[in-house]
Amino acid sequence: MKEISFSDQASKAMEVLRQGAFLTAGDGDKSNVMTIAWGSIGFMWGKPVFTVMVRPSRHTYQFMDRGEFTVSLPLAGMKDALALCGSKSGRDVDKVKAAGLTLRAGQKVATPVVDGCGLYYECRVAYRYDMVPGQLGQDYDAQWYKGSDYHTVYIGEIVAAYTD
Repeated sequence: MKEISFSDQASKAMEVLRQGAFLTAGDGDKSNVMTIAWGSIGFMWGKPVFTVMVRPSRHTYQFMDRGEFTVSLPLAGMKDALALCGSKSGRDVDKVKAAGLTLRAGQKVATPVVDGCGLYYECRVAYRYDMVPGQLGQDYDAQWYKGSDYHTVYIGEIVAAYTD
């Protein structure tokens, strides 16, 4: 592992994120992995942050309240694993096993990362907020929230960033 500044690979991370990344929440004993394609890396409150969104209806949601998460960005391959983790629920399937993934302990948080991805961010939740109906632009609301399953937004302080 090579530790990097949060911004060293930020452009690459955003490019990869658009194709899919693994969000993991929980700890080494009980966690869940889901696929995300939305998020951002930035700087708030004098700290580097990674912002992710999780709908309360998702199995991962219950693990987010433990206060930390990791984002594992696959630099090559893993398309099938991303598809499985984005289409199955951890309530019904052991996605790590079904996708042939291996979890590796986080360096600074109890939440694991998905091994073999190449780029990793470990985060502690600094702030979370529930999206409020009626405060999102109408076009976005109509396209993404027809069922009113609004996200909770998590802003996580990046406490570790590294590459394989």
